[in-house]
Amino acid sequence: MLTSDKYKVIVRFANAWLLAADNSTIQTTQKYGGFMTVLTHINKALALLGCLLLISGCTSMFDKHVEWETVEPDEYPVLTAVGYAPIASQHGGSDSEKNIMAMKASKLDAYRELAEQVYGQRINGQQSLANMVINNAQLQASVEGVIRGAKVVKAYPVGEDTYATELELDMQQVYNIYVSTARPQRLKTVKYY
Repeated sequence: MLTSDKYKVIVRFANAWLLAADNSTIQTTQKYGGFMTVLTHINKALALLGCLLLISGCTSMFDKHVEWETVEPDEYPVLTAVGYAPIASQHGGSDSEKNIMAMKASKLDAYRELAEQVYGQRINGQQSLANMVINNAQLQASVEGVIRGAKVVKAYPVGEDTYATELELDMQQVYNIYVSTARPQRLKTVKYY
């Protein structure tokens, strides 16, 4: 947007340019006659055109009204994940405490699997070679993300020493949560006045 200070600077520049053109015309008109008068008029016109371009480049030519509409996907998949945790490896003083810790651990494992499906998994790998023999090979995997709207479908023991939790993530629920917070939009119409 063109502020009043910027406008004043442009007007001063145009006046200085025109004044310089007038001073040079008086001196050169005496030497060269009418040809320099024509050049002076062209110079003044170019100065005016340059100022107009500066002013119009800083402001919009039209006022406009933009309408947006919400974007909705065509289909919503339902993702499922199963997490497992060993009961005997859990910290706790009694078997019931170990069972509860295994339930929580299996739920977290199921959330990790859902995050893998939604955001993907980052894999970092390294290998070192010494004397044309692989000396060391390392792979690291990591998952990072936020899962909202997942439901526990079922939590149950598997065998003697394992606990499992099944989660379900309905992407329509995720979309509804996302729309309520982010409100994604696309251009609907633009009206110029």
